[in-house]
Parts: sequence; C-alpha cells; structure tokens
Amino acid sequence: MALELRGVEAGYGGALAVQGVSLTVPPGSIVTLLGPNGAGKSTTLRAAAGLIRPRAGEILLDGERLDGLPADAVVRRGLALVPERRELFPSLPVLENLSLGAHTRRDRAAIAEDLEMCFALFPRLKERRAQPARTLSGGEQQMVAIARGLMSRPRYLLLDEPSLGLAPLLIEEIFRKLIDIRARGTAILLVEQNAAAALEVADRGYVIETGQIRLEGTAADLAADDAVRETYLR
Repeated sequence: MALELRGVEAGYGGALAVQGVSLTVPPGSIVTLLGPNGAGKSTTLRAAAGLIRPRAGEILLDGERLDGLPADAVVRRGLALVPERRELFPSLPVLENLSLGAHTRRDRAAIAEDLEMCFALFPRLKERRAQPARTLSGGEQQMVAIARGLMSRPRYLLLDEPSLGLAPLLIEEIFRKLIDIRARGTAILLVEQNAAAALEVADRGYVIETGQIRLEGTAADLAADDAVRETYLR
C-alpha cells in the first residue's frame, strides 16, 4: 500500500529528464522531492500523474500499475496533481474551478461533502466562491489549486512548487494546510524549492540531481546532512 516509482525513466523528445528514479510515498505521509532547477522533479510528478508516458520502469498505486494509463484514469484511481503555477481557469469563478476537480466523479452527494471540506480547510475560498480566479491573490489561487486537486478525492496528492511566488506568511499558511491534509488521510508527494519548509512538514525526503536520486532518508536526517545543509538550506 503506497505510491511507488520503480526505475522510472521519462523525458521529452529525445532527452531523458529522469533516469532510473525510484521512490515510495507511504499512505498518510508527506514525502518531499528536493533538487535544483532542471533536476527532473516536475518530470517525475508528471510521469506519475500520467501526463508523460515513462520509457522504462513502473509506477504503482497501492499495488496497481499506473504507467501507460491516461491522466484521467490515473485520477480515477486516486492520484491527483497540483501543477506548478496552478493552471487555473482565470475567468471562471472559484466554485467552478473547484467543481472541475471532480470531473471524473458522479457521486453528487459526496462531491458536495468534499466541497464543504475544502471550504472548511480554506475558509477564504468560501467567501470568494463567486469571484473569478484571476481576481484572487497568489496565495488564494494556490489554495484553489490545492482544493481543486482534493475535489477528486485522491489518496495521494502530488504538489509541484506550492510556495512559488508567495510571501513568507502565506507560505507558512499553505504548509500548515498540508499537515491538515495529511491528517485527513491524503498522502502527499511534495516538490518544493523551499527545502527548509518542505523538510519541516515532511516525514521523508529524496534529493534528485541530474535526473537521478542521489540521497534519501527521514526529513530529520536530510535536514542534518552536511551536503543538504550546504546546498539547499543556506
């Protein structure tokens, strides 16, 4: 029972961006994937989400193969991606953006329950539910993006750079919500440039460089590692 990547290779055109990546996200955990720009972090998430077809390796969700499935089938099986830069529909109101997160579902009563759960998690979104997404602050737009991902009722949530462009106080608020999401039973694979914030909330972590996993361990062990401190926590 876990999200597992085993020896995954993936890329664009003729170039491989990730080479033999293996990692595990246990149920109910937060696992962070750290690394410099261009290391293959986003490619790893996109491959797991079915947006890029791996050229080799396996991706399993609670023992079921995902590699080769289209993205909508991956969502139906319990995995959702919150992409870098949010990719909201700017002219649509908050409520419609959230509803689009449930487009693979038909259980209307449960969808309504999950919408209320998202509003409880992010109260500001309920206040702004009729506003177009483009009128929200960057932090509020990130809340919409995360809540939209939760509307598919995922067991595993992939988050790509949730702190991007946010002020420090908003980053703290978003990361507190990640702890709440984990407490509700959703595991998280977190890609984040703010390594200090990521390691503070994560249970375990991996460091990827030039498309390969170079280091892994508990969040505490990585935070204490001299190489990690020198490269990512200065």
